Amino acid sequence: MKNLILFDDDIRDHLLPLTFTRPICELRIGILTIREKWEKWLGIDASYITQDYLSEKYPLKITSENIVINGSVMPSERLCRLVKQLDFNEALLQDGELIAAKLNKEQFEHLMNNEDIQELVGYELVETPFLKINHPWDIFMLNEIAIAEDFEFLTKGRTSQAISTTNIVLGDRENIFLEEGASVECATLNAKKGPIYIGKDAEVMEGTHIRGALALCEGAKLKLGAKVYGATTIGPYSKVGGEVSNIVITGYSNKGHDGYLGNAVLGEWCNIGADSNNSNLKNNYAEVRLWDYLTEKFIPTGLQFCGLIMGDHSKCGINTMFNTGTVIGVSANVFGAGFPRNFVPSFSWGGASGYSTYRLDKVCEVAEKVMARRKVDFTETDKNILANIFEQTSSNRRWETSS
Repeated sequence: MKNLILFDDDIRDHLLPLTFTRPICELRIGILTIREKWEKWLGIDASYITQDYLSEKYPLKITSENIVINGSVMPSERLCRLVKQLDFNEALLQDGELIAAKLNKEQFEHLMNNEDIQELVGYELVETPFLKINHPWDIFMLNEIAIAEDFEFLTKGRTSQAISTTNIVLGDRENIFLEEGASVECATLNAKKGPIYIGKDAEVMEGTHIRGALALCEGAKLKLGAKVYGATTIGPYSKVGGEVSNIVITGYSNKGHDGYLGNAVLGEWCNIGADSNNSNLKNNYAEVRLWDYLTEKFIPTGLQFCGLIMGDHSKCGINTMFNTGTVIGVSANVFGAGFPRNFVPSFSWGGASGYSTYRLDKVCEVAEKVMARRKVDFTETDKNILANIFEQTSSNRRWETSS
């Protein structure tokens, strides 16, 4: 029986804080998560090789026939064809980096124990296009291509729900797809620059202006008068208002009110307070530098436009102002006047005037309440994951050691 395993490699550390709480393949880019893409392309359910503290929530399954794929890589038609053609002991490589392999149970266990299989036959990929994320900003930078690829794959041979005549439609209607239960009324839908995908039971409220590419995932909502520029993904059961441009929200997060968010990535269970804004361009138009957890310093992104990266369960108060290229860890609560620093450690409580530690028991108490509103259980496993991250990130909260 074929078995799909998606593995984390060293890139995982460069994708923090987004990968503190999930394997790489659970990141969303385009319409789907990377895992969902592979499962749909190959028709096989996936399991994970990830950090030990995440493995209870994201378990590993091994069978006699294992297709092992790098979790930072997204499928393409040619890549999937090559993966399906693999025989046991064979691997696909790009510049020596493992992309995919086919292993029996014994070979897989040998690889896990020794990180090497001498008999493995590697083939360098040639003229095989695919998307791969190496840094958090790749998620919004590659999102336009990812939305287009997911849109083509998910809608091929299917018929959209009817588009209400109350809407203004610009561009080819074939580039707009409404899943069952989607509601779109009195909106402007401009699909000239990219496709517009409205997921199952998602809602676009009156007065919303959309310029594709857009992925509004299952149960998500665009609130009254929202202004949405592509390429934007709003993950499942998220709510967005105000003005957004080229953002990716993983899911279950809210930016429900006026204010600007651009060139940004939010995790799950985040909340952006009313009238909060992020800068995505420096006043001197210089290259943006972003905090990197592995090197513990700000590194060049090569980008002129880069806004906010926010880990799971983090929130900000009303009128919060984020500098260009701000990274906020997991379970931070940012509020108050002035600009917070460009790197806010996980479990921070405060803002520009200083921070204290957001106590773990209070974090879990809030998380349980927030998730219950969406009818999602905050489990003991979730609590243990946050506790582990709390310990991992203690060195970033330097006020703890200086006090």
